Amino acid sequence: MAARGHVQDPNDRRLRPIYDYLDNGNNKMAIQQADKLLKKHKDLHCAKVLKAIGLQRTGKQDEAYALAQEVAALEPTDDNSLQALTILYREMHRPELVTKLYEAAVKKVPNSEEYHSHLFMAYARVGEYKKMQQAGMALYKIVPKNPYYFWSVMSLIMQSISAQDENLSKTMFLPLAERMVEKMVKEDKIEAEAEVELYYMILERLEKYKEALDVVRGKLGEKLTSELQSRENKCMAMYKKLCRWPECNALSRRLLLKNSDDWQFYITYFDSVFQLIDESWTPPPEEEPSLEGEVHYSIEQAVKFIEERITEESKSSRPLRGPYLAKLELIRRLRYRGCNDEYKLGDPEELMFQYFKKFGDKPCCFTDLKVFVDLLPSSQYTKFISQLLEVIPLSATAENEIALPADIKALQQHLCVVQLSRLLGIYHAMDKKQKLTVVRELMLRYRHGLEFGKSCLKTELQFSDYYCLLAVHLLLDLWLEGEETAVWQCLTLLEEGLSHSPSNAQFKLLLIRIYCRLGAFEPVAELYSSLDAKHIQHDTIGYLLTRYAESLGHYAAASQSCNFALRFFHSNQKDTSEYIIQAYKYGAFEKIPEFIAFRNRLNSSLHFAQVRTERMLLDLLLEANISTSLEESIKSMSLSPEEDDIPWKDLRDNRDLTVLFNWDPKDRDISEEHRKLSLEEETMWLRIRSLTLRLVSGLPTLSHTIQPKNSEKTAENGVSSKIDTIRSLLQQLEAAVDSGKKFLEQKIQYPVLGPPPTRMAGFFSNGSCQCQTSLFYLVSDIYELDTNGLEDSAEIQERIGNSFKSLVERLTDLFNKCKGDLIEVRDGTLKTHPNLLENLVFFVETISIALWVSSYCDSVLRPFKSNLQKKKKKKKESSVAMPPVFTHFLDYVTELQTLTSNVIDHIKGLEIILTALKLEELSLKDTLLLQEEKKFTKTVQGKVQSSYHHSVQEIGELLKKRLDTIKKLKI
Repeated sequence: MAARGHVQDPNDRRLRPIYDYLDNGNNKMAIQQADKLLKKHKDLHCAKVLKAIGLQRTGKQDEAYALAQEVAALEPTDDNSLQALTILYREMHRPELVTKLYEAAVKKVPNSEEYHSHLFMAYARVGEYKKMQQAGMALYKIVPKNPYYFWSVMSLIMQSISAQDENLSKTMFLPLAERMVEKMVKEDKIEAEAEVELYYMILERLEKYKEALDVVRGKLGEKLTSELQSRENKCMAMYKKLCRWPECNALSRRLLLKNSDDWQFYITYFDSVFQLIDESWTPPPEEEPSLEGEVHYSIEQAVKFIEERITEESKSSRPLRGPYLAKLELIRRLRYRGCNDEYKLGDPEELMFQYFKKFGDKPCCFTDLKVFVDLLPSSQYTKFISQLLEVIPLSATAENEIALPADIKALQQHLCVVQLSRLLGIYHAMDKKQKLTVVRELMLRYRHGLEFGKSCLKTELQFSDYYCLLAVHLLLDLWLEGEETAVWQCLTLLEEGLSHSPSNAQFKLLLIRIYCRLGAFEPVAELYSSLDAKHIQHDTIGYLLTRYAESLGHYAAASQSCNFALRFFHSNQKDTSEYIIQAYKYGAFEKIPEFIAFRNRLNSSLHFAQVRTERMLLDLLLEANISTSLEESIKSMSLSPEEDDIPWKDLRDNRDLTVLFNWDPKDRDISEEHRKLSLEEETMWLRIRSLTLRLVSGLPTLSHTIQPKNSEKTAENGVSSKIDTIRSLLQQLEAAVDSGKKFLEQKIQYPVLGPPPTRMAGFFSNGSCQCQTSLFYLVSDIYELDTNGLEDSAEIQERIGNSFKSLVERLTDLFNKCKGDLIEVRDGTLKTHPNLLENLVFFVETISIALWVSSYCDSVLRPFKSNLQKKKKKKKESSVAMPPVFTHFLDYVTELQTLTSNVIDHIKGLEIILTALKLEELSLKDTLLLQEEKKFTKTVQGKVQSSYHHSVQEIGELLKKRLDTIKKLKI
């Protein structure tokens, strides 16, 4: 028997076809194959689980769950069943069930290393740190391997991080973890670098910096080898915490002697020198000044040290930027401190000029010098730029022609100067004519620069792309100054740039922003998907897409863009658990708290909360009372008016507001203040939207109650508490609206490439806000009528009648604000009116809420009417007076129907106008367009026209569906 080698388990052979079907996505065949197998082998648990996986993947979740629980109840211990159940529970997003599975398996097979480690990982997935600690120790007792022991230690640290009480963390969890590691140190059992890292992490969290330093400098520190300078960096961090500036200084000095291009050590070197000067430190007599060697404690020594680094650099084979920038950094610090010693280092203007001569042909030259331009006096800006231009080898072919660079190096140098000119505000000071001349020159340089990039691959950027971007920035300035044609020129140049450099993300991002500002969303969706945003970018730049999709009437694209973002946020939960497990397996313990902080940051993301809320409102707008009832839609979203799942106190703004390159001077750039105001505005708008969603989700809960007068009964049914919820939400909405209005009184203007403003201003100014709030107040009145009955409610009925009238007036006003041409041609120039489009979108939303409220009115009034008709038949009287509320309601519904029909006719008119627009007859004045540019201008205008046409069509389609719903509202 032994000679035959490994005998394959026959069950593996039987299950193989089912695995293959599942792997290939053929779930139905997998289910059939599993059923066949189960007829012959009823006790083959794994086949049942594989069938459940097939059912889960075909959307039969309940059946799958029932089958899985059937197997789980038998507490299987075979590997196949356990692994299959783990896969199934993961797909069901129920990781907590995996823990129960392995708890049972471990009880039955108590000495299995494999099951114990699976149990540990199952706990890690659900963040059960205490149980992880116990599982780690149990595992270490069975198999005394170091990693298992340290899994247990790390779980203690995780308990300390997640503990609400910081005191408990520092007095119980961390000291226990420290003692556990110390035990291993004393027994000389520390084997791996990860274990030393863990010890260091514990001491650092306990603020035992002296002990941590001893560990790093001692024998254990020798194991820290995986990262370059890992030991030195940790020593430096501890010296800083202990304020041991002499050691800090000597260590950074020593490291700079090794590598004079490491910027972080220059910063530490300067920090420590100035700390020592402030403390008037002098070296103690007769003894070694510091553990780390010589200490510099005066400005003279620092100046000399930097000069020596520059001298050394001049001998090196590769030019290093660090020493030259360090000199400028030292001047900046001396000037900030008001010292008079900066003359010892030289004139900053001359130093920057020399730096440019040495490194001007490197793309990083601009970003290096950008930090130090404020060392120049503003009166010297023009002189400085001229000085730089003089050293660039440019050659003109004829006398009046622009001098152009002959190679890529000269082009890079010239580009650097143009970027500095923009940064120093030289272009901002020009008048319109000068700016247009510069735009022409930049575009000429751009097209000339394309010669150098002929061999570039499609995925590479052209060397001269920045010329095109800078030209567009100048045109944007002109547009903001009221020059309408400039914005079309921006789009033309960017589309041209993109045709030569299809992978340039800056072109795409700028196009996205400008198209959105003009109200054209259609080209944006394609541009965004070509950016190929990955992972975290859905959170950092996703706002560029989700802010405009719905508000510009592209409902299908809005739905899709919300899905993209939500898919990322939901998968983050699952993925992070996997990263944490990998970190345990490979001993990367210091990464585990980072992964958890990352997950928490994403869960509290402002963008996540916005997308969730807008997605649900959008789904209701597109489906509720059209394809499914409002009640069913709300039920499928598990929405409840009482629950608010947005972490208001912990909201994190993860948007990247500097994703677009910018060369503006500080006073025109995005400031911290802008960021704070934008976050405040976004949070207010989110609150309004979230409350609107919760109010709508409360409508079905108020459904008609049988015994209107018996108020005790209704309280028992919990319905009166439902109306209290609605009223409380309404008060919160009023408060949110008030704070929003106060905020808008500040009339904040963000920079054109800064954060996009929310839709709040339009929501207030076009009257949607007043309409929506009065609709929710109407709900409260109708509810009152429902509980009081028709007899004693003349006053309520009158109030409802007046509400109906004022609502129709307000909705008509809102419609009037949607009238006008979306695109008009004025003096041969195109002008778009995106605000009309946004108003139309708000109108559709408001009319939808009006219909949902009307359905509720209908559900209340219908039973009253049938009761009256029954009475009429009993009494055989022809003149039982109909209460006025019925007439009011019928008039209101008729007027809603008429109004909606008028809006649909208006939209048809808009479609006809948009189709008839002959854009090719337009000639953009003042631009002296080249033939090449005319082609792109045509493309751009075509895209904007097509986008508006698409928006109007989608809005019209949705309104038609809403009109059909209104026609059904006849009590």
